[in-house]
Amino acid sequence: MLTRREFIRTAALFALAPRILAEREREVWVNDVHSQLNRTRVRELLVPRTRDELAEIVRSASQKGLPISISGCRHSMGGQQFAADSICVDTRSLGRVISFDQERGLIEVEAGIQWPELIRTYLDAQRDNAKQWGIAQKQTGADTFTLGGSLSSNVHGRGLEMKPLISNIESFTLINADGKSIRCSRDENNELFRLAIGGYGLFGLIGSVTLWLVPRQKLRRIVEIIRAGDLPKRFEERIAENFLYGDFQFSVDEKSPDFLQRGVFSCYQPIDKHEPIVAKKELRDDDWLDLLRLSYTDREKAFQRYSDYYLSTSGQTYWSDTSQLSAYLPNYAKKLRDQIGGEESSLIITEIYVPRDALSNFLAEAAELLHSNRTIVIYGTVRLIEKDDESFLAWAKQPYACVIFNLLTVHTPGGIEASARSFRGLIDLAIARGGSYYLTYHKFAKPEQVMACYPQFKQFLDLKRKYDPAERFQSDWYRYYRKLFASS
Repeated sequence: MLTRREFIRTAALFALAPRILAEREREVWVNDVHSQLNRTRVRELLVPRTRDELAEIVRSASQKGLPISISGCRHSMGGQQFAADSICVDTRSLGRVISFDQERGLIEVEAGIQWPELIRTYLDAQRDNAKQWGIAQKQTGADTFTLGGSLSSNVHGRGLEMKPLISNIESFTLINADGKSIRCSRDENNELFRLAIGGYGLFGLIGSVTLWLVPRQKLRRIVEIIRAGDLPKRFEERIAENFLYGDFQFSVDEKSPDFLQRGVFSCYQPIDKHEPIVAKKELRDDDWLDLLRLSYTDREKAFQRYSDYYLSTSGQTYWSDTSQLSAYLPNYAKKLRDQIGGEESSLIITEIYVPRDALSNFLAEAAELLHSNRTIVIYGTVRLIEKDDESFLAWAKQPYACVIFNLLTVHTPGGIEASARSFRGLIDLAIARGGSYYLTYHKFAKPEQVMACYPQFKQFLDLKRKYDPAERFQSDWYRYYRKLFASS
C-alpha cells in the first residue's frame, strides 16, 4: 500500500504526464518579453498548479540529473530565467494567497502571484475596514511580475527613503534540490535568506513569500519641470517635506541641449485620510503606445507631450499602493514595427548607480558618451535607493541615485554590440564615481567591471555550489558567469 507521501507524488506525476508528453512532442522555445533577445530552447516547459507539484518536479529532475530553470512573467533580460536544454518551470499558476494577518499586516502568498492580483486580493479582504494595509513598494514600469521573481531580483520602486524589496520580506520557503521545503528568514537559514533574495533563482525554487505590508495612505502628486543640476537638492527637499515617493523622467532628445539635463520631477505627498481620491486624468494603453512611437520618431515632441500630461495631473490624489501600478505593452516592439517599419529592434535596459552628489556630473558625461556613440535612448528615469545591508549580492551598497536607460537596440550583431559598448561606457562612468550597475539586465559588462562593482561575486558562485552541489538550478546567465570566472 502506498504511503500518503508516495500517493501525492504519484498523483502529481500523473497530473503532469499529459503536459510533459505534449511538450516532448514539439520543440519548446521561450524568450523574454522586453528585449526579445534571449530565445532559448528548453527540454520541457512545466506549469505546476500546487506547491506539491512544484516539489515533485524538482525531485523528478534530480533523479534524472536534469537542470532546472525558473521563470515567471519573463521580464528579465540577462538570461537568468532560462537555461538551454533545461526543465523550465513556469510559476504563474501558483498564485494563491495562503494567509493574511490583518492585525499585523503580514500576508503569505504563493510565489507565482502577480502584483495586481496580490493587491486586488488584500483590498477585497479589507473592503469594510477603517484601517487598511498595502504594499510599500513594487518594481516600476510593469505590473505583471511574480512576487517570487521580484524577490529573486531584489527589486525596488520609487520610494524616496526605501531599501530594496528585501526590507519588506518577513520570510519565504525555498524548495531545494531534494524537493524539500526550507523556511528562510532573518532567524532561520539566514545565509540562504540573504543569498536567495537577489540570487536570481540559483539556490532553489521559491514556493511562498511572506510580505510585510504598510498602512495605506492617500497621496497628492506634485509635478514640476526641473534641471538635472537641481535634482539632488530637490530630492532632499521633498524628503524633508515628508514626501514618500518620487522620480525624475529626463529628456531623451539627443538633438537638444536638454538631453538628460531637463525632466519631469513627480513626487507624492501624504494627505489627510478624509480627502477624496481624484485622479481623472490617466493614460490608456493606446496613449502609452503613441508616446512610445513618438520616442522612436520625434523625441522632442514625445518629451513635450509627456511633460504636458504630467503637469496637468499635478494635484491629483491617489492611494499609496495602487498609484504604483503602471501600464506595460508586452508586444510593443511588434506594434511599433507594424506602425513605423524599420529593422527588427527592441529596448534593452540598464540601471546605473552613482552617489547622489555625483549625479549631475554623471548625467552630463553620460550625455556626451551617448552622443559620441550615436546611441538612441527611448526612455530614462532617476530614482533613489537606500543602502541594502542584508542581501549577499547587494546592488544597493550605499544610498544611490539609480539611473535607468532604455536603449534602442537593432537585432543584428552590430546593433547589439553598439548597445553593449554604450552600456560598458556607462558602467565605467559609474565606477569612476564609486558607483555600480545592476547585474542582470544584460551580460555586456567586462569581467573587471563585474569585480569592481561586485567584489563578492566569486564567493557568490562558490556559495551557489555549496548549497546546490549538483548545480540543479541553472540559467544561461549563471552558465555564462561560471565559465567567465572558472579560470580566475
